[in-house]
Amino acid sequence: MAAPTESISLYAAGSLKAALTEVAKAYEAQTGSEVVGKFSPSGLLKDALLAGAEADVFASANMAHPQALADAGMCGPVKLFARNRLCALVRPGLAVTSATLLDRMLDPQVKLGTSTPKADPSGDYAFAVFHLAEAVKPGAPATLERKALRLTGGDQSAVPPEGRNVYGWHVAEGRADIFLTYSTNAIAARRDDPRQQIIDLPATLAVGADYGLTVMTRARPAAPAFADYVLSAAGQALLMSHGFASKDAT
Repeated sequence: MAAPTESISLYAAGSLKAALTEVAKAYEAQTGSEVVGKFSPSGLLKDALLAGAEADVFASANMAHPQALADAGMCGPVKLFARNRLCALVRPGLAVTSATLLDRMLDPQVKLGTSTPKADPSGDYAFAVFHLAEAVKPGAPATLERKALRLTGGDQSAVPPEGRNVYGWHVAEGRADIFLTYSTNAIAARRDDPRQQIIDLPATLAVGADYGLTVMTRARPAAPAFADYVLSAAGQALLMSHGFASKDAT
């Protein structure tokens, strides 16, 4: 292990917590530079940085939030570093397939959970799914937006017990029968409760998520090297081990 140098402050999307924590540990073992992560909804982190919070590296669940910082002259170029996709996490016992998913989401008796748009890209992606539903069932987006329960991603969102996946926790507690979330989150939720179902979105509703990485203008000197490590083959392999697709995937 290299001699300790300086710490690096990382602001990153909550969906990246497990993956980037492992990446950070591997980087520290190789270089001696500690990476201190703060994980939260990307939109809230972006707002905090715009308001004066200090970080060295920002890893967002979309490209738009780091680009807003770049447009404000607060960071360098935004680089795509990982890909994810939306799926449906479904409570045990609810009969649903990819083909019937839209009908089930529209069912008045089915509780539909999403994250909070604008504060959390996951919520924005969920509402993009709703928009696509117009071509399948005219009028569906308005119904879905009305009934969507914005259970995560906001300042006042409920916090799960320590160690519990928030999406699986909401489903287990009965607050959502179907939760639109990232595939990586759903995989983690099933580790807590293997009975919960993961249903792929049909092709007509499929929405992918591009994750953006940037180094802040006033970052410590070690920060660019950590960003490069995330983009390297070693960093990409660790991200993929947590269910993310490579930045080079199409």
